[in-house]
Amino acid sequence: MTRLPFLAIALTLALPASAQDLDTPSLSPGAQVTQTVGVAEITVSYSSPGKRDRTVWGELVPWDEMWRTGANSATTLETSHDLTIGGEAVPAGKYALFTIPGEKAWTVIVNGNPDQGGTRNYDKKLDQARFTAEPSKGADRERLTFVFANTTATGADLELIWAGTKVVLPIAVDTDAIVGASIDDYLDSAAGNLTSGARYLLEKGEHERALELVEAATSIDKSWFNTWIKAEILHEQEEHKAARKAALTAQKMGNEAENFFWKERVEKALAEWPKK
Repeated sequence: MTRLPFLAIALTLALPASAQDLDTPSLSPGAQVTQTVGVAEITVSYSSPGKRDRTVWGELVPWDEMWRTGANSATTLETSHDLTIGGEAVPAGKYALFTIPGEKAWTVIVNGNPDQGGTRNYDKKLDQARFTAEPSKGADRERLTFVFANTTATGADLELIWAGTKVVLPIAVDTDAIVGASIDDYLDSAAGNLTSGARYLLEKGEHERALELVEAATSIDKSWFNTWIKAEILHEQEEHKAARKAALTAQKMGNEAENFFWKERVEKALAEWPKK
């Protein structure tokens, strides 16, 4: 009989070591909202506090004091491409989103340090954007919520809604410029790849196909380099007049370029290749 109390105590002490962690709901659960605007993917991550029968504006969130715009840690905004928020330029990257709520106007701050627990380590020198937004009547939500609204290919409204108040952060994306730059990069890459393919086929003696590739490359982005590769292919095909003309063009373009690394090679060919 004397062994039973000892056994009960031993089992009790052993339970915490083997038991799973106890799951309980967070007072300010994490939340995230993502929206693609044109080609830019924008994500807002935050902890969502609840009213819990408290007066939010002016008390829980004091007027005219910097707020981390959520709970636990500073709310963050991350964008895959450059954009503007409230008319202010925000390059691609991740930022902390602070606000200074006011009864008639809010100050919105996009800060370059996203890894902040709150406002204590805030450094104004890292501000990327700062603008004013007017609060309006919104849904009487129990929890702070961010939503994207009025999304188009070039813009969206990021709305902060909580406890009867809504603040709109207008976002604009220069989608045409982004896509245009992407097309240019793609074409540059395509021209380079086609030229590399043409060089490979030239070395294998497949002149006809090599010429097709290099002409496609020059039609996309004509350079001294792909023009010279064309000249070499024509020379191998014994198209001497056309080869010399292409080589002269490559030489002229190369002399105007920053890095004419085959200058001597082109000059040597022009000195040795037949003129007719």
